[in-house]
Amino acid sequence: MLKIKAVRPEWVTLIASALLLTAFNLVLWQHLFAITASDGNGLLMRAAFGVMILAAFNLVLTLLAFRAVMKPMLTLIFMVSAGVAYFMSQYGVLIDIGMLRNFAQTNATEVRDLLSIKLLVYILLLGILPSWLLCKTPISYRRWHREMLSKVLVSIASVAVMGGVALLNYQGLSSLFRNHHELHLMVVPSNYIGAAAGYLREQVVSARQPFVKVGEDAERNLAWQTHARKSLTVLVVGESARAENFGILGYDRNTTPKLDKEVGLIAFTDVHSCGTETAVSVPCMFSNMGRKAYNASTAKNEEGLLDVLKHAGLDVIWRDNQSGCKGTCDRVTLEDVSNLKDPLLCAHNECRDEILLQGLQHFIDTLDKDTVLVLHQMGSHGPEYFKRYPKEYERFTPVCDSNALNNCSRESIVNGYDNTLVYTDHVLSTLIDLLRSNQDKVDTAMLYLSDHGESLGEYNLFLHGTPYLLAPEQQKHVAMLAWFSDSYQKSFSVDTHCLQLSREEPLSQDNLFHSMLGLLEIHSKVYNQDLDLFAGCRGAVIDGVLAKE
Repeated sequence: MLKIKAVRPEWVTLIASALLLTAFNLVLWQHLFAITASDGNGLLMRAAFGVMILAAFNLVLTLLAFRAVMKPMLTLIFMVSAGVAYFMSQYGVLIDIGMLRNFAQTNATEVRDLLSIKLLVYILLLGILPSWLLCKTPISYRRWHREMLSKVLVSIASVAVMGGVALLNYQGLSSLFRNHHELHLMVVPSNYIGAAAGYLREQVVSARQPFVKVGEDAERNLAWQTHARKSLTVLVVGESARAENFGILGYDRNTTPKLDKEVGLIAFTDVHSCGTETAVSVPCMFSNMGRKAYNASTAKNEEGLLDVLKHAGLDVIWRDNQSGCKGTCDRVTLEDVSNLKDPLLCAHNECRDEILLQGLQHFIDTLDKDTVLVLHQMGSHGPEYFKRYPKEYERFTPVCDSNALNNCSRESIVNGYDNTLVYTDHVLSTLIDLLRSNQDKVDTAMLYLSDHGESLGEYNLFLHGTPYLLAPEQQKHVAMLAWFSDSYQKSFSVDTHCLQLSREEPLSQDNLFHSMLGLLEIHSKVYNQDLDLFAGCRGAVIDGVLAKE
């Protein structure tokens, strides 16, 4: 039977600090070795950095090392840190408030996709094992006044070490932290503790804010009186679809064979997202704040695009095959199709994106109001790309059939991801063909915009969610497509030839709010013509012919 001698609490905190610095921060050390030289100065820099972090850990743990607190606190830190260390190692993610928000708003299907044997090994070795040893270790506490004196002395020593190291290596360390902001997002456990504190603060602020209505003055302009039929505008919100891998946008693989043949399709080449994760991009793109002014607490307590469309008298429906609308559809009709029991399209509590089109013909046949229909795709959500499409759309092989992406070849990861785009190509082209076939009785149009992009191993990053300022282009450059039926072009004065000529102009998700209002001819004080991508390509119908205004 294992018998461990009693130890003083200051030894426990020091050993725990050393364990956290080494075993839980392998990703941090790998990155530090990559960005520092291997000469004497580089070795000194690494040592100074490690000593500072060790002293900082020891200081914080010492201040919290009380009899009733220390073991439960360290057990919780070990368990959570084990999971965080796994995801950082597996996918190259950085932990900030955005990543924590993304995790907090995920669903069971997405969590299930991330589970693996390797995660269990991390939890066992880095979480359960040290927690068990800690539980078995008797801690010898002094009388309270002597214990407090010990904490004061250890704290002073820790601060002295940090100050001494900083002074001796000030120039090198200041340059390191100034030029590599990502470092503080890589230090476990301070990264997720700081992110959790920020997220909780955000929730408290949000709960205290009053709800703000937006665009209550919205109304359809007089041109609507000339519309001979009802209209259906379909807005497809894509998932993790990076522009770089769309064949129709210049990718060297033909991942969009059907869309390439769609007459009148407009593919915008230079579009960037508001965020790098759904929890930011979706509420941001439907708000009128724009990326630079976006605030999650404000967005949660403020109406957005769909509300303004509803104020203008349009029927608004959100049909979801993902993890929800992140608050953007809370006040419109929501249809969750992600857990339907269709034997052909759904299995294992997940449905493929064709489920979004189910019953759409009947919907059009019975349409009695001008409608905006939002379709939220599962799209190319990782890491299990092979689950996102039927086998018949597996054009590129071999395919990584695991969520442990760093154990797969990059070729197989890209193949699996590209196959998701081949399937998206099928879904979108099917939608366009359906809308075109109904244009004689309904004015139909489709706008497709992905929420964010995806990393497929570039810079050792996978998936998405990297802080925006540090994120690579692959996570921010997104696909955007538009198609308008002939009758829609005439009714809403859309000059598609003009749009084709301007499709390479820089755009972002900031344009969506105002472009939808402009496209649908809605007047409101919240409309900004400068952000309306259709503003310069809006014409007037003269004797049945579309003419540029």
